[in-house]
Amino acid sequence: MAKRGGFPGGMPGNMNNLMKQAQRMQRQVEETTKELEEKEYSASAGGGAVTVTVSGKKEVLSVKLAEEVVDPDDIEMLQDLIVAATNEALRKMEEESQAAMSKLTGGLGGLGGGFPF
Repeated sequence: MAKRGGFPGGMPGNMNNLMKQAQRMQRQVEETTKELEEKEYSASAGGGAVTVTVSGKKEVLSVKLAEEVVDPDDIEMLQDLIVAATNEALRKMEEESQAAMSKLTGGLGGLGGGFPF
């Protein structure tokens, strides 16, 4: 009976190379992810009245307020400025993360081996 399918003698050389490249890419993604998680991203709102710093792990690390922005009669403005600065800092972090990962994966799709087929 003849064998059907498979590759006689094991994986062909191209498949071995592909597997090695995938493993190398996975290591690079892990290293880049770790580097990005250790970075800090800051953004300001209200002309610098509020500055928020976040980590690459999406954690708020600090909120700095200028004294003149703390008005007990206008708490809503302060809240809006904090939200705006936080969202901008998170957007910066996401943008850098996506750019770094896209460089590594060459647009292969999602991280963790997500292939579009």
